[in-house]
Amino acid sequence: MIEFFNKFSEEFELPLHNPVLIFSLILLIILLSPILLRKLNIPGIIGLIISGVVIGPHALNILEKNSAIDLFSTIGLLYIMFIAGLELDLNEFKVNKNKSIIFGIYTFAIPLAIGFPVCYYLLGYDFNASFLTASMFATHTLVAYPIVSKLGVSKNQAVAITVGGTILTDTAVLIILAIIIGNHQGDLSQEFWIRLGVSLAIFSAIMFLIIPRIAKWFFMKLESEKHSHYIFVLAVVFFGAFLAEVAGVEHIIGAFVAGLALNKLIPHSSALMNRIEFIGNSLFIPFFLISVGMLVDVSVIFNGIGAWVVAGTLTLVALTSKWLAALFTQLTFRYSSAQRQLIFGLSGAHAAATLAVILVGYNAGILDDNILNGTIILILITCVVASFATERASKQIIVETDDDDPELFKSQMINNEHILIPIADLESIEKLLEFSIYIKDKKSANPVSLLSVVSNNDEAEVNILKTRTKLEEFVKQASASEDKVSVVTTIDHNIASGITRISKEIMADIIVLGWPRKSGLIDKIVGRKIDAILSNTDKCTFICHLEKPLVLHKRIFVVAPPLCEHEKGFELWLSKIAKLAQELSIPIQVYCNKSTQIHIEKTFKSAKLPGTISISLFDDWEDFLILARFIKEDDLFVLISARKGTASHMPVLENLPVKLEKHFADNSRVIIYPQQFDEGHSIERFEDITSEPLTRSLETIQKLGKGIGNIFRSEDDKN
Repeated sequence: MIEFFNKFSEEFELPLHNPVLIFSLILLIILLSPILLRKLNIPGIIGLIISGVVIGPHALNILEKNSAIDLFSTIGLLYIMFIAGLELDLNEFKVNKNKSIIFGIYTFAIPLAIGFPVCYYLLGYDFNASFLTASMFATHTLVAYPIVSKLGVSKNQAVAITVGGTILTDTAVLIILAIIIGNHQGDLSQEFWIRLGVSLAIFSAIMFLIIPRIAKWFFMKLESEKHSHYIFVLAVVFFGAFLAEVAGVEHIIGAFVAGLALNKLIPHSSALMNRIEFIGNSLFIPFFLISVGMLVDVSVIFNGIGAWVVAGTLTLVALTSKWLAALFTQLTFRYSSAQRQLIFGLSGAHAAATLAVILVGYNAGILDDNILNGTIILILITCVVASFATERASKQIIVETDDDDPELFKSQMINNEHILIPIADLESIEKLLEFSIYIKDKKSANPVSLLSVVSNNDEAEVNILKTRTKLEEFVKQASASEDKVSVVTTIDHNIASGITRISKEIMADIIVLGWPRKSGLIDKIVGRKIDAILSNTDKCTFICHLEKPLVLHKRIFVVAPPLCEHEKGFELWLSKIAKLAQELSIPIQVYCNKSTQIHIEKTFKSAKLPGTISISLFDDWEDFLILARFIKEDDLFVLISARKGTASHMPVLENLPVKLEKHFADNSRVIIYPQQFDEGHSIERFEDITSEPLTRSLETIQKLGKGIGNIFRSEDDKN
């Protein structure tokens, strides 16, 4: 018994050495510190850093830095930079690239201009130490980015230009670091500049030209191997970090560039993105934050007035210069005070690049102990201030955004939106489900419903059980992206009537159908079943044929008929196209007439729809196939059609599905039939009064008139 207690006490000798016990302690801290400090309205990030200070070698000495902690913290650091690159809205960045450049100049030049004189004249350091420390002020680590992502404001323009500015300022600072080290070693020769330029060019070519092509091939060939996708992404992150080090810059730049390279291939609502964020935010990033706290030496503040002066001066310069950069950005672009505070919060935290700069400078003998310890104190204080500022600003922006939403858009975006996917072919379920998840309103509590209609015969009950079992597999897959999916099975003699009935029972707003298979030739419109569904429902209906995974498309090519802006569901389908474009980080190209163009541009502006859109005029619907010269193989072709008797219906629309299948067979294609009436509006009481005979007569007269017109036109051509 005594031997047992002796062995037990040995395991708890400080600092701890048992890897299982160390890992258990860190997991306990990751679990409890955010929960406890949330009661005090302190961000969880700060709780993890403070926990690192307490258990670190300079406080209670419970843990000491070792290879395992260093490895996990490095992974967490790379994860932060990778997720920042992955969640950057590239379309928004392209639109605001000039703003990002201007912000990058502000957040780089202002701290450098303030920091160098302070370090050189006030603190009395030499040129290399002063310039290196001043460049450290210009860096910023996106420590508070998980707060922005969690609160759902990561797509705000202020976030886009701040993250975009990170590319510029951190890259510039880390290049300055390489130059100062070279200058300190007396190695600033022509060979140094050539080597640095060539290595960065090769690194950029590999990451932006080769890696995306390999990723596309991998995702296409191993589309069903979902666990392999995550392993592949991790491999790309670490390979990018390694290449960056070989190129002569810090590994965090490689992780950030890896995020940019894979950005378009990993949509934000995908299961893969959910796995990346879940594992990073649950394990690796908290490890990094704890390790940052473990670097803090609390005893430094008791080593004399010099340490206080250096730490206080560095912290004051860091916060003041970043706040001034945010202020100049606000004044330049006329942002709100909340956006200014958000920019300051995101760019005010110093951790990753700051540590890289200071530790490399310290190990090279350029910086002394006071700078090192003062920087650690600076990291702690700036992370605390930045986290509070970011959380407060994000909540304020949420309130402002809710207040600014136009009533027109609010009426169209249904908070309790319900999407129904009738299943005819098990092979197409996965792509249709992925499409539905991308376009679904994230505020809706309703699930995406998978519907299977079973024929009413003697084996109906057995078939229902078999079908439900098969569909449950897809429910598990969808749960990986934290999206709710339910299975609905019903019995009906007629599949179309079963779909129509269920869509009314569950009050579905959108129906997503697979493209019907040929049975000889496609029927007059798209198929008899789909024709019956369209005739008996007023829901917004998407008919989809997805030739390849959605992430491999490079553009959404939309063709809209005249008067489609007068359909009740105009804003709804337009918002869904914009949301899909945002998820896939691809632009939208629309072909329509002038009137529709005006309404689309007005809706995009007033509803603040995401995405980049360009519009070209098109009005020659009799020669529809002329569009073939503009469409590319990796375009997602979207045709806005219309039900008979509606404002935008034209006889030519009836034949277009056949033409799409014949002439655009290699393209993914979607036909959208807009919603017709307000939610809950019923036309059943008017079933006996129908305009179908009159409509058919008018269509016949139109066709006859066109035929006569063509005869006279040909006679004129002869003359």
